[in-house]
Amino acid sequence: MLIGFYKFLATAAAKTSDYKMAAVIDGGNIVAVTGYMPMITLYNGRFIWVCDLVTDEAHRSKGYGARLLAYVEKQAGENGYGIVSLSSGLQRKDAHRFYEEKMDYDKVSYVFLKRL
Repeated sequence: MLIGFYKFLATAAAKTSDYKMAAVIDGGNIVAVTGYMPMITLYNGRFIWVCDLVTDEAHRSKGYGARLLAYVEKQAGENGYGIVSLSSGLQRKDAHRFYEEKMDYDKVSYVFLKRL
């Protein structure tokens, strides 16, 4: 049932926000997935926001996340977007090393959230 819920969210996002998804399939199973969409803000101008980047824990360190981010970056460049941006939870130290050291992303801000 959880997969159906995520499918519903992805479908709704695609209809309203030009949200796109890409996945890596290994042995017939999805092992990594990304969701991204174009945005415009005063700070970044036109850019691509990576909403989701998830790799199955058993398949990490195989280069799948790097492949997906490289794909998003290629799509961004081919469509006239000069920036790809994302956020990552403060506790995700390994992910931060991946973004900064392997993928050459700069840490430029904190993301704040208030649940209502």
